[in-house]
Amino acid sequence: MLVAIVIIILVVASLVFHFASPWWFTPLASNWSSIDDTINITFWVTGIVFVLVNCFLAYAVFRYRFNKNKRADYEPENKKLETWLTLITTIGVAAMLAPGLFVWGQFVNVPEDADVFEAVGQQWHWSYRLPGQDGVLGQTAVELISEKNPFGINPEDANGLDDILIFSNEMHVPIDQPVKVLMRSKDVLHNFAVPQFRVKMDLVPGLVSYLWFTPTKLGRYEILCEELCGMAHYTMRGHIVVETRENYNLWLAKQTTFAQTLQPPEYDLVKGKALFAACSACHGSEGEGNEAMNAPQLASQPAWYMKRQLKYYQQGVRGSHKNDQYGQQMAAMSATLADDKAIDDVLAYIATLEGQAEKAGTGGDLAKGKVLYRNCSYCHGNNGEGKFALNAPKLTSLQPWYLKRQLTNYQQSIRGAHPKDLYGSQMILMSRLLQNEQALDDVVAYIRSLAPGGALTSKLPGKGHALQPVKVSAGE
Repeated sequence: MLVAIVIIILVVASLVFHFASPWWFTPLASNWSSIDDTINITFWVTGIVFVLVNCFLAYAVFRYRFNKNKRADYEPENKKLETWLTLITTIGVAAMLAPGLFVWGQFVNVPEDADVFEAVGQQWHWSYRLPGQDGVLGQTAVELISEKNPFGINPEDANGLDDILIFSNEMHVPIDQPVKVLMRSKDVLHNFAVPQFRVKMDLVPGLVSYLWFTPTKLGRYEILCEELCGMAHYTMRGHIVVETRENYNLWLAKQTTFAQTLQPPEYDLVKGKALFAACSACHGSEGEGNEAMNAPQLASQPAWYMKRQLKYYQQGVRGSHKNDQYGQQMAAMSATLADDKAIDDVLAYIATLEGQAEKAGTGGDLAKGKVLYRNCSYCHGNNGEGKFALNAPKLTSLQPWYLKRQLTNYQQSIRGAHPKDLYGSQMILMSRLLQNEQALDDVVAYIRSLAPGGALTSKLPGKGHALQPVKVSAGE
């Protein structure tokens, strides 16, 4: 009797939990309501079977409980029962599989009027490519991938010159327009998934997979990699913005074509020097930084990273938090750069500065720091050199006090929490792997040991190694 009661309680509790649970689907924002229908059919079929089987089990436990005055009846075969079970099972399986096959038939047949864009995955970043006015994506090859050609587009293919390149994690699409997403991976297995659109598909190295959907609701939705693609794969997130056709066209007009990336940039170093005069008050005449002014070294930092940070300051993405007092100062200073040309000019001038090497800080255990840095090295490089393709800046030119402050800011969501800080959100998650202040000191000490003038100390076994100063050319 007790066992039968427990089984019934478990069935009732499971049903209550299912219908009262807050863990339901995200609101649908695409044409794939049929995917929800197939899942709901599966829930109903398996749910009914679950209830019937367990209720029968409870009945059998109670009805045929032990009684010394009764004997068991052994019946190895029952054709009637087996026939009914086979028919019911067949109907149940067909009810679950048939709708899925029907939906899959729709899923693999893309409407002829669908727009097309390519999603490129790599640890741990999304980037995108759209066809230009010719409507054709150019050829790509793995061997052509480089810092200046991260998509690996063939420069000799005329169809690729007008391809529109989106280097950020954020993609835009027009509402109520079918969209076909071509997907390829640069490194390992990834997965492109947008829960609100009910679509997901693997990115397999060496192959081009695809999916399609029609966005039906304006908004900004998160793109997830739902494949274990390596350490910290949970940070591989992006966003897709659904907007009106008018706003989409305005956004599209601001993007860069592949042909434009092949053109050598033109900078005015004289104007850049004049603009840098305001920066030098804090960052030093050689961009060497000044701890007393809480200003980090700028010399030898990649121009693409500094430009993004300046734009973030101007747009309020960075420096708007009430506890970021130094970021607020930079937000005010960045406003003195009137446009992108001014930013490019001042960054080109900074690229000519020597800065100065700073010795490694003390107070950290280099051996422990090396272990902790393994997580950082996937994006920032084994030697802290940074990786343009992963949007990860160089670390070895930054002072220990500045590195520690930024890591602390990430941990406390002072930096990186803004919805438009696409890479800051990844850093918040990664920084929290450093669970105390000593861990911060250890990893910062190790990073500084990689810098010029920061040779490894006796705390770390093995021969030390240091990077040589690298001049970042304008436009990189």
